[in-house]
Parts: sequence; C-alpha cells; structure tokens
Amino acid sequence: MATALHVTPYLEELSRTIERLPVEAIDRLASLFLEAYDHGRTVFLFGNGGSAALASHMVCDLAKGTIAGPGKRLRAVALTDNIPLITAWANDASYADIFAEQLENLLRPKDIAFAISGSGNSPNVLAALRVARRLGAVTAGVTGFQGGAMKKLCDLCVVVPSENMQIIEDLHLSIAHSVFTVVRSEISETRQPVATPRAAARSAGVASIGQ
Repeated sequence: MATALHVTPYLEELSRTIERLPVEAIDRLASLFLEAYDHGRTVFLFGNGGSAALASHMVCDLAKGTIAGPGKRLRAVALTDNIPLITAWANDASYADIFAEQLENLLRPKDIAFAISGSGNSPNVLAALRVARRLGAVTAGVTGFQGGAMKKLCDLCVVVPSENMQIIEDLHLSIAHSVFTVVRSEISETRQPVATPRAAARSAGVASIGQ
C-alpha cells in the first residue's frame, strides 16, 4: 500500500506567509509602475532561473495586459529575453555582466530597474542595480529571506518574509499579479484618454487585421 503524501504543511506555510506580506510596500510598487506609465518611462526587469521566467511573465502582463485602447502604453522590457546578447556578454565578459551591460545601452534617468531574486544576492542582479543607480534610475525589486545585498541597492524592495525558496517564488508571482491587477485597473479606469473618432477607427482597423 502506498504511503500517503501530504501537501497540507506546505500550503499552510504559504498561507501564513501571505498574511505577513508587506502590503504597503507592494502598493508602493504599483504606484511606481503607474508613475512610469504617466511619464513615459521604461521598466526593465531581470533575474535568474525562475526569476528570469517571472521577468518575462511580468513584461507580458505589463506591456500587453494593461492596454486599454488607443493611447500610450506602459513600456516594459525583460533583459532575460535576448539570448544571443546574454550569451555574448557571458562568453566575452562575465555572466555577472549580462544585465548590467544591457542597461548601459538602454537605461535613461528615472527609468525603473526592477530586480527579481529569491536570495537577493545574485551577482548579476547586484551588478545591474549598481549600474542603474549610477545612471540615475529608480531601483526596485522583490526578494526573500532577509533581503540579501539587494535590499540596500533598491529604492523600494519588497521582501517576502520566508526562508523557503519555493514559498518565496510562489509569492513573487502573486505580488506580480496583484501589482498588475492594480496597474491595469488604474490605467483603464482613470488614466486612459477618451479616444477621438479617428483614433477609434484606427484602433478598430488594427483589431480587424489581427482577427
């Protein structure tokens, strides 16, 4: 007879950690992204492994999911997606430089450098945050444990209060989706301009092409 397996302890720990999340800091993160939208600034996201996947996921949500019709859009770029460029920097310089060197090309003052790291100590994430600070960007991110070295490099750092990497990664995604939900709602309800007849017709034409 098979031994019974129980996932309940993990789910209970997840629930307890949710109750201890720094909700005020998460709200500030949503406000930060909305400020970037309002001023036409770009959010650059980066991380390793599961955090790299989340960077790409967040860009899909932020750059596409927040579109509410004709008008400006939230500018979001994942530094994890250009594999040829990443491997070129890793091979010719150092893996620690793969995000920092991309920011040297792209980042402008007041843009947002958004780091994702479970430990808060990934060398390439820290290097990118240092470059971002030097170039006058706003630095922000999500991490876990005690925040790691990343915490001091971020103007806004959301720390998931857990020592369990899987719990941390679960809640990084939850934080990402909660922020996205707020940003999408704010853009569609209070920040999206009323379309002119010409803009509405142009938007309808684009939609029909895609169908």
